[in-house]
Order: sequence, then C-alpha cells, then structure tokens
Amino acid sequence: MKILFTGGGTGGHVIPIIAITREIKKIYEKKNLEFFFIGPKNEFDSAMLVGEGIRIKNVSAGKIRRYFSLGALIQNFIDIFVRIPVGILQSFFYIFFLSPDLIFSKGGYGSIPGVIASKLLYVPIFLHESDIVPGAANRLLSSFALEIFASFPETEYFSFKKIILVGNPIRKELLGGSLKEAKKLFKLGFQKTAEGEEAEEDSSDQPLLKPVILIMGGSQGAQRVNDEILEALPQLLENFELIHQCGENNYQVMKGETESIINDDLKPFYHLYPYMNENELRLAYTAANLIVSRAGSGTIFEIAAAAKPSILIPLPESAQNHQVKNAYAYQEAGACLVIEENNFSSNFFLERLKSLFADPEKSKKMSKKAREFSKPEAGWIIAHYLVEYLTK
Repeated sequence: MKILFTGGGTGGHVIPIIAITREIKKIYEKKNLEFFFIGPKNEFDSAMLVGEGIRIKNVSAGKIRRYFSLGALIQNFIDIFVRIPVGILQSFFYIFFLSPDLIFSKGGYGSIPGVIASKLLYVPIFLHESDIVPGAANRLLSSFALEIFASFPETEYFSFKKIILVGNPIRKELLGGSLKEAKKLFKLGFQKTAEGEEAEEDSSDQPLLKPVILIMGGSQGAQRVNDEILEALPQLLENFELIHQCGENNYQVMKGETESIINDDLKPFYHLYPYMNENELRLAYTAANLIVSRAGSGTIFEIAAAAKPSILIPLPESAQNHQVKNAYAYQEAGACLVIEENNFSSNFFLERLKSLFADPEKSKKMSKKAREFSKPEAGWIIAHYLVEYLTK
C-alpha cells in the first residue's frame, strides 16, 4: 500500500502529515505499507519527514504573490508559466512510475503540482484544510478531491457535501508529559543561594515559586512580538517564570539583549530556546500555566489538546487573514484571549496577564473550554478513513 503526501513545505503542513503517518502505522501493521512525499525542497521539513520513514521527491513549485510590485509581477509570471508547469511535469512522471494508491494533500502552493498530476493519472485525492479560510491552493484543488477534512466547523468556501469535520491532526506524543520531568529539564523554580550560586538540590518535588508562561514565537513576525516581550521582561519575571521559544532567526539577538536587561536574581526564571524538539515541547506544554502564541491552526489545536488557557496574537499578514479568523473562532469557544498585533504593547500585555492570574476561575474555565474544543483524535480518524478506503 503506497500513500503519497503533498503540502506547501512549512511546518504547518508537514506536522499533521507526521501525525497521520504515525496513526496509520499503528492501525495497519502489514509490511506492504510505504509512505512518500512530493513537494518543494525544504531541508527542515525533509529532516522531519525522513525521520518518519517517508521518502521524498522534490519538485518545482511556484506561488502567487498578492502584493503589487515590479519584482512580484516578474516572479508571478515565472512561477505561473515556468515553475508550476515544470513541477506538474515532474510530478506526472514520478507519480506515473510510483503508482500510489492515493494522494493526501495538506494544501499550500507546494501541493499544486502533485495534486494536478494525480488528477491527470486518476489517483484518488484527499485534502485537509487547517484554517477557517481555505488557502488559494486548496480552493483551486478542492473540485478534484473525493473528500475534504476540515479543522473548524465554520470552514468557508467548500461544499458541505465534501467536508468531514475532524480537527487538525496533532502529534499525540506532545500530550501527557510529567511535571516533575519538566521542572528538571527547564530547571523551573531554581533559586540562588546566599553565595549567589544556583541551588544544587533537586527541586522537582517542590511547588513552583511563580506561574509558568510558555511564549511560542515562529519565524514569521516573531520578532515584533519578541520586541514587546523584551520591553516588559524584567517586570514579567518579577511575577512569572517564562519558557520562551523565540524562533531560530531571532535567537542570537534575543540572547544578547536578554543577558543585558535581566538582573542575576531573575535570570533563573527565564528559559530561552530558538526551537524546541518534540520532547521539550511536550514538557513545556505540561509545565505551562498559560501559553502565548501566534494563531496557526496547528498550534491552536495543540494548545487545546493540552487544555491550557492561552493568549493568541494572530499574524496580521497571514494569507486571507486566516490567523485572525482562527483566533477569534477559538476565543468565541471561550478558550483564549485574542490580542491583535496593533494592540499588543508591553504594558497592555503585562496587565492582561496579571488580570488573568488574579482570576483563577477564569483560567480554569478557559482550560475547560480548550479541552472541549480540542480534537486530539483527528489524526486517528483520518488514518482510519484512509486505511478503510484502501482496504475495502
């Protein structure tokens, strides 16, 4: 059984594919199971896919830039009339010789060549849409799909006859971490001794001195959020302990600036990471009393599955404004607080945090609503659907 995946080449597209792959492996134990991925080259995504035993074929892909400039006009012309046709031709021959049993697309511009080639070769096509507002690629390709798996009940544009509401697949390995292990890994709650050295004794069984906030930044626009965090960092650390994933592109700058503005007494309460691996993220979710993040669908459904209250700061430049709509849909469920970026300032953020933690009942209600919103079995449902389709 050969399953071919495709997607746009970002973590938001690849991580659900990994979640689905893991679930398929659990329920289909025969040795004739093979996974493949076709899409644009991305070294970070490729490393994650190869780690799951998924074989990769890179093809040419192009995207449409929605802003106007001479450079964008030229790039759009090249992508539409050169890169995309070349990618479709590459995909056609690859899929022809591979003969997959189906193709599962996570959307994004990188999915266009593979899905069009699959349509030409009569390969069954399934789509998944993460966001309330479908991306341009999934809108274009939706007519080719047998079924469309959706994350939000309010998903726009698609025919209701094709939609199956499942949520956004998450890695179940991110759930169920040990708080004791999290305290040990991040050295949470460690204090200085009278001599100024960190206490050496194991404090993993001791209650934390301050609430823990997990701040998750990504590569897109994270620096703007980081700048406001820096403005309030000393005051934040007086009240809270922070685990801060700032984004790999921002790490060196953040490290240098935080070293200079945090005094020695507060440094044990600040834990800066460029990127967290799966185990670190699992334990960060476990330790956090509240999570601050952008509003990508994948992150929202991870936060919901972890049943943590959150503050979402949607990326204003996201395509079709989908992060803003994702965030407000989640807020309407009662699970989070949305702060749009133009309202996000260090003082306002600090006051909102203090207000939330001054009202424990509100935090508990947000946690409860997050759990109700979550769909941790999304990957399992899609996996079963695909396996049943292929084995019926």
